[in-house]
Amino acid sequence: MKVYLIAGEVSGDKHGAILIKALKAHQANIHFRITGGAQMEEAAGVKSLIPPGQMAVMGFFQLITKLFAIFGWLRKVQKDILDYKPDVLILIDYPGFNLRMARWAKTHNIKVAYYISPKIWAWNTSRVKTIKACVDRMFCILPFEKDFYAQYNYEVYYFGNPLLDEIKSFVPNPDFLTKHDIHQPVIALLPGSRVQEIKKILPAMAEAIRPFTGYDIVIPRSSNLEAALIFDAIPFDMQARIKVIDNAYYDILAVSRLALVTSGTATLETALFDVPQIVCYKTGSLTYWLAKQLIRVPFISLVNLIAGQELVKELIQQQCEPRVIQNELQKLASMHTTARREFYASLHSKMGKPGSAYKVAGALLSWLNGSK
Repeated sequence: MKVYLIAGEVSGDKHGAILIKALKAHQANIHFRITGGAQMEEAAGVKSLIPPGQMAVMGFFQLITKLFAIFGWLRKVQKDILDYKPDVLILIDYPGFNLRMARWAKTHNIKVAYYISPKIWAWNTSRVKTIKACVDRMFCILPFEKDFYAQYNYEVYYFGNPLLDEIKSFVPNPDFLTKHDIHQPVIALLPGSRVQEIKKILPAMAEAIRPFTGYDIVIPRSSNLEAALIFDAIPFDMQARIKVIDNAYYDILAVSRLALVTSGTATLETALFDVPQIVCYKTGSLTYWLAKQLIRVPFISLVNLIAGQELVKELIQQQCEPRVIQNELQKLASMHTTARREFYASLHSKMGKPGSAYKVAGALLSWLNGSK
């Protein structure tokens, strides 16, 4: 069996890698071709058609400046798919690109599965029409998405969230603290995986933790980001206090006491490690204004959306500034131990059990092999 997967961002790359491993666990004779990132490359044992990290786009302005490149990527991937002749095309989030691929694949009679629904419940619900017309199987990873699609008479599949599998299988490095000379409680700074997120959000995070002298401050570096980019966003006199560590994302969360997190999958991962967090997000003025007109949900973090309430503080745009972040972090730092244990209780109750990726892979293969 031949499978083609497309993911355009770091979070999609992570989920794509988990799915590839699950497919291999079900069936040995699967061959993969990918457009994705380093984690998918490792899981599939093949190189990505487009270099990892190149396709991540943040904000309206950057989207406009990359339009020429995006249409070039579309043509390149389409030609590769026609040459490869896959049994199924699996699209992972990244809707601006992947929904175009779904429409194109439908005209070429290629089976299309979508893993991780685009966030059309937040804005642009009209994309449901494209999904209903062009996507043969939709596999969601957030519990409220099944009810959302039911409003449009479209059946989707929800087996839980694959991050539960990833975290359950994670084995902490017992030498991590010693190796990185960490002796105090840890505050994790998770400023995102996009260049624009680092430039816009990390400076405020780094300035906010200035008075927290009784902590070690740690940043995990995504493989698509240069270390120099991260240090350039940190005030010069703070650089010696902040450790930037490669390839240790979960090891950092496993030892963290507190976290400042850019909105995205990282908010949910931080919560699943039971680390109290503050969500920090800032984008360009035009992008933010457009988002305010279009977005239909009350929160930006997955933690709050799943819980249906504000479990974690969200500091967006003008509020994402050092003094405000600092004040909220002080509140978390003074939280009682009992309150810490109960911080994410309502979230955990809605997340389900591990095993979702294996179930998704099984359902996919059953469908491709002719079962319902």
